[in-house]
Amino acid sequence: MSDPEPTKPVKKKIDPDAAIKREMAKRTRRSFLVGGVAAAAGYGVYRWIDRAEPIGQLQTPLRRAEEYDAGLSRALFHEKGMAPVYDKSAAVGDLRFNGKFGLDTELKLNTWRLQLVGLENPKQYRQYTDDVDLWEYESGESPQGSSAAPSEENSKVAPGAKAASEKAPAAVASGLKQTPGILLTMDDIRALPHHELVTQFKCIEGWSEIVHWGGARFSDLVAAYKPAKIDGRDPKYVYMETPDGEYFVGLDYDSVIHPQTLLAYEMSGQPINKWHGAPLRLSTPLKYGYKQIKQIAKIEYTNLRPKDYWAQLGYDWYAGH
Repeated sequence: MSDPEPTKPVKKKIDPDAAIKREMAKRTRRSFLVGGVAAAAGYGVYRWIDRAEPIGQLQTPLRRAEEYDAGLSRALFHEKGMAPVYDKSAAVGDLRFNGKFGLDTELKLNTWRLQLVGLENPKQYRQYTDDVDLWEYESGESPQGSSAAPSEENSKVAPGAKAASEKAPAAVASGLKQTPGILLTMDDIRALPHHELVTQFKCIEGWSEIVHWGGARFSDLVAAYKPAKIDGRDPKYVYMETPDGEYFVGLDYDSVIHPQTLLAYEMSGQPINKWHGAPLRLSTPLKYGYKQIKQIAKIEYTNLRPKDYWAQLGYDWYAGH
């Protein structure tokens, strides 16, 4: 009787993907762990930012980051960059209307004055007055129409300055602080060199249009009516507001004396209409639209960073792009 043949050992089937599956399971567990930690950390950071004290309605960490970005931009470019310029044929006929905060569309343009404060020896100018804040703007249908610029013929400089000065004793008697300065008419502004620029107007909402502006360079205003030195240097900031004071902006001095910053009184070769800030508005292609104040009534030089309408609501004070 022959011996039975030895049974052959059964070889276990080896899953060639087993090692891969084990590695995938390990990585999946790791990913869930890392993801959970990251989500918890992200929520913690969110809660930290959300609970932080606000600065101008923007949480402190976000405001600090915003200010850092603005400072870095200024350090790199020093307000020396030039915005692109275009041919007049590329300009829109009328800039899109967007926002009427502080805009008095019924302002009587013959009562408009530009209050200029913070000048070096303001008494040297014929337009000097003891207290520019006493100047009264009037609303109602302007005899010249809502788009026309006030004329020296209808609004003499000297009587205007005198009218403000005559009210000064009452202010002194009541103990109110006076704001000495000068009152300029549109004829004073038009006496400055005229410049035209075709640049892009950018809105922070995401739209932009090319506009043909005409007016005086802000730097020419500075040359004609010199701001006072502060600690031996040019002022750091410029403050502007509308006749009713409801809209106001603060800008850095370097931006306003940039060669492309205009005190604009024309658009597409025509006087600016009431919806775009007649008789005078700011145009600066270095800033977003909310800095380009319409219907300027007051300009003041200062070393203290001025308040700003939209910055107080959480927007960037610097507003460069």
